Amino acid sequence: MSEAEFAARLGPVLSGQGPADYVDAQRFFANTYPTAGLKELLGQVLGRLSGLASSSAVFRLDTSFGGGKTHGLIALIHGAREGASVPNMGEFVTLQSMPTGTSVAAFDGEASDPSNGRTMGEGIRAFTPWGEIAYQIGGAAGYEIVRKSDEMRRAPGADTLAEVFGDRTVLVVLDELGEYLRKCPDAHGRDQISAFLKALFAAVESRQRAAVVFTLAIRSDGKATDAFARENEEISRIVSELESVSGRKATILNPTSDDETAAVLKRRLFERVDIPQSTIDEYCQLWVQYRDRIDAGHQGAEARTGLEASYPFHPDLLDTLTGKTATLADFQRVRGMLRILAKTVANVWAKRPKDATLIHTHHVDLGDESIRREFTTRLNQSAYDSAILNDIDGKAGRAALAASIDADRFSGLLPYASYVARTVFVHTMAYNNELRGLTPAHMRYSILSPGADLSFVADAEAAFIQGSAYLDDRPGAPLRFNAEANLTQIIAREERGVDAEAMRVEADSRIKEIFGGNGSFESIPFPAGAFDVPDDIGDGKPRLAIIHHQALSIGNVVDEVPELVSTIYQRKGQDGGGLRQLRNNLVFLVADERHVRHLTATVSRHLALQELKRPDRLSELADHQRAQVIELAQRSQTDIAVAIQQCYRHLFYPSRTALGGGTVSLDLATIDQHSASERPGSGQTQIVRQLTEIGKLRTPEDQPDLPQFVRDRTPLKRTGQMTAADLRAEFRRDPSLPMHVGDDPFKKLVIKGINDGVFVYQREGLTAGKGDPVPSIVIDGSSIISTADYARDHGIFPRPVKTPEPTNPTSGGPGDPQPGDVTYPNPGAAAADLCPM
Repeated sequence: MSEAEFAARLGPVLSGQGPADYVDAQRFFANTYPTAGLKELLGQVLGRLSGLASSSAVFRLDTSFGGGKTHGLIALIHGAREGASVPNMGEFVTLQSMPTGTSVAAFDGEASDPSNGRTMGEGIRAFTPWGEIAYQIGGAAGYEIVRKSDEMRRAPGADTLAEVFGDRTVLVVLDELGEYLRKCPDAHGRDQISAFLKALFAAVESRQRAAVVFTLAIRSDGKATDAFARENEEISRIVSELESVSGRKATILNPTSDDETAAVLKRRLFERVDIPQSTIDEYCQLWVQYRDRIDAGHQGAEARTGLEASYPFHPDLLDTLTGKTATLADFQRVRGMLRILAKTVANVWAKRPKDATLIHTHHVDLGDESIRREFTTRLNQSAYDSAILNDIDGKAGRAALAASIDADRFSGLLPYASYVARTVFVHTMAYNNELRGLTPAHMRYSILSPGADLSFVADAEAAFIQGSAYLDDRPGAPLRFNAEANLTQIIAREERGVDAEAMRVEADSRIKEIFGGNGSFESIPFPAGAFDVPDDIGDGKPRLAIIHHQALSIGNVVDEVPELVSTIYQRKGQDGGGLRQLRNNLVFLVADERHVRHLTATVSRHLALQELKRPDRLSELADHQRAQVIELAQRSQTDIAVAIQQCYRHLFYPSRTALGGGTVSLDLATIDQHSASERPGSGQTQIVRQLTEIGKLRTPEDQPDLPQFVRDRTPLKRTGQMTAADLRAEFRRDPSLPMHVGDDPFKKLVIKGINDGVFVYQREGLTAGKGDPVPSIVIDGSSIISTADYARDHGIFPRPVKTPEPTNPTSGGPGDPQPGDVTYPNPGAAAADLCPM
């Protein structure tokens, strides 16, 4: 449809120069829906022109702006001129005979020029409504009758106008008189219009086949709301005065009522509409299924009837345009809806969205420049340009919030966030504040379709609300846009001013705090090289080297140990020349490159909120925003902790299985994102859990290692005996062994080894083996741990048994034990072989 087809005008129709859909009578009526008001208008006026009795010769189309008045006038002109030749005229009127030979005169105040006159033809220029009407009815001869009145801008009398009419069947149409009154060059315009209307009404009432139809864009309360409101209200008062004086009232008609709008639009937009009952059934079933989560307004038969009437449009789309958008001063109801819907239909037809079983409110695509201009330019809502560009549909190279959410969360699915944003925007377009916006339940009703998932709609809604810079953020406000930025945008502006160094210092401080403290590991934050990580026992805890995200971050696929990690793990000393000995005492925590940006953004937001929380800054905000800033600033502390733990979640730990089959005995474990978010602020908790789950870490609460495994994996298997200190040191050296948090896991291991008959423990004259009371384990060079085999072979355990003195001693044979002799469980062991006790 061309732009001209959206704007019906009388002048081009009368001259035959307009679009064919308006100029050609047959095409015009084929595209026109026979509303009750239009049928009444045609029936009464054409009946009057046919000579049938009528209650009035004067008809007033008292319509709201864009209520179909111009369309009704064009229908009258075609019906009066050639109604008998229109094939479907029976849809509109049921007259026994149609008027023929009707002289039609139409005055369009929009095209009038009372100062310079309008060219009529034959060298004649008309300055007034009566001059134009006289020429259109009687040609040059008719104009000559009123020439002086026209040139002097003085209204003619009723008899003069009757002389112009002669014996003709006459239809006079007056449109946009208010605009003509605005253009009148002197203050006498009102008086002359009053006199003219009085004479015109009298002239047509005196004739059987004459009628006058005039329009008046006035509400039921007598107020006008368009650009010529003052003049239209003046015309209304003039007509009221004339009716009061004459005692006769004009018949008031309305060509289109609100409940017929859908049918009018469908007739104009579609050649044919076939209503698939399967689609109607699906929607009705969805509305029943989700009635607890949506606000459909109607259910059952009423909902079905409404859907059938609006199909292929979703009822919410038409209800919103008629009930909200139509309240805007510059919105012409039928014409404005036709413009928006025609362009929306074209867009849907071109893009074929998967969920377009109906045309929903969210299919009003603001990314289409022609659709966007209908709101921002034609309806003078350009104040929302920033909201559209930032939140709904951005320009090339700069994605709006909705598009970013769709790409991040709903890739390959419907653009749920864009649907939410568009729906909220269209519902925002209303004059009255109480009409602007909608509830979340109503939004779900508007978007719900057989192809849409309500859970995704809810997710998109939450994400959009959280990120929107222009949604109304006042407590209790419906979902609606503001022209001005909300608190989200204020915070965003403050974020852009955060100093990079201040942000780095804050991030570093929080990382140290979260992964430091009195945890299971001794934290070594941000080592730059091997010299920053000691190779000693320290406080007895294993060490956690936190690699700064600016120095190193990794993705989800890692084929080899990063060089910085490898160097620190293998080397030690100021120049890195020495070999690290306690390699099983060191774990590396590395950032995820995909979360670094979110981490820095979260820190930036925290600092921005701290700035806005200052008393002098809070005083600049609205009351509801002050409370939000304080709450958000407090919450940002937790947000930083979560962001840090989600970013720092890759663990390189000592392992016999080297990553990627390399030579560096480190493997990689990644803390899943959900676990990383638990207990914000206690970063080591997730590290301990992860290493424990993979069997690398032993805490004091864990079950001890199997003594047999430790015996076979350490030098004990070869030597049979080690000091407790040396055996404990193996757990700090050997990557194939578990790491111990403190000494308690080692002590539990030794005790279990004693009880299981795997170890024998000796210290300062004490020997403890299987069956003995549990000793207190001391880890130093004086405590000896032997394998059971070694202890038996060397007469350590079981202990040697001393032969008791007999009551009546007798001499035994040469080889028998004598009283006071020492015997050993293993005769092959000599006393000299015993370890010192």
